[in-house]
Amino acid sequence: MVVSYADIQTAAAAIDGQVVRTTTATSRVLSELTGAEVVLKYETQQFTGSYKERGALNRLLALTPAERQRGVVAISAGNHAQGVAHHATRLGIAATIVMPVGTPFVKVARTRALGAVVELFGTTFDEAAVRGLEIADGGAVLIHPFDDPLIIAGQGTVGVEMLEARPDLDVLLIRSAGVGLPAESAWLPRNSPRRSSSSGCSPSATPEWHGPWPATTRPCREGQPSPRASPWPARAS
Repeated sequence: MVVSYADIQTAAAAIDGQVVRTTTATSRVLSELTGAEVVLKYETQQFTGSYKERGALNRLLALTPAERQRGVVAISAGNHAQGVAHHATRLGIAATIVMPVGTPFVKVARTRALGAVVELFGTTFDEAAVRGLEIADGGAVLIHPFDDPLIIAGQGTVGVEMLEARPDLDVLLIRSAGVGLPAESAWLPRNSPRRSSSSGCSPSATPEWHGPWPATTRPCREGQPSPRASPWPARAS
C-alpha cells in the first residue's frame, strides 16, 4: 500500500469545506512545562470531536454511484463509527455500524443519532468484526478504520494543515494509540516538501507500545497479520 504526498493533497482538496480546518496554536502551559514551544492541533473542533472523520469522508467520497446504493458498513466502537455515520448520512448513504455488546451507551446513542443503523454483536472488537465482514459479504462496502489508502490519505491531512500553518515545526509528536494517526502522520514529514521528524508517544502509566516490535510480531499492514489473532482478512493488492 503506497500513499504519496500528492494523495494526501488530493484528499485535502476533496474534503475541504466538509470538515473543519481546525486550529493550530501554541500551548502556553505545555510550552512552559517542557521548555520548548509546543503547538497543538485541535481536532476536537471537528463535528464528531475527532480527526477520524477526515479519513471516513475521503473514503466515502470515492464510492461509485453503485457502491453508494449498496451502503457501507464499519466496525468501530468509537470515533471512526461516528465519522462514518455523520458523513454517510450527510451524503445520503446508508450506513451500518457494528459494535461490541459492551460499548458504552453514550457512543451507541450518539452514532444512532448521526443516522447510522447500529448493530451490537459479540463481546470484543474481533467478534464484532466477524459480523461486520458478514454484512460486507452481503454487499455493503466495508469502510476500514485504518488499512485503506484513502483513509490514510484523509487522516494525513491533519499533518498537512499543521505544516502549512507552522512550516517551522521540528518534530510531530503523535499519540500512539492504535495504528491510525501514527501511521499517517509519522509518514508525512519524511515525504512532504517540508522536512521534519516525527515520534510516537503515549502515557508512561498506560503505554500502548512497549519499545520496538519483536521480530515475530509487527503492526497490521498489507497482507500481514496483526500482533494478535484477528478476523480481518488480508486485502488483495
